[in-house]
Amino acid sequence: ISGFGNFVVRAKRPRMGRNPQTGQEIEISARRVLTFRPSQVLKQALNKE
Repeated sequence: ISGFGNFVVRAKRPRMGRNPQTGQEIEISARRVLTFRPSQVLKQALNKE
């Protein structure tokens, strides 16, 4: 869809997390995630007053 936005691949660094059931700390590995960046046109349309 023209003027809607783009999907962008971003890298996340490894970090420490916690198992909520046991409380044990674990390392969450590095990964790539897909995020959406809305276009300026879409932002303006949503924030119209």
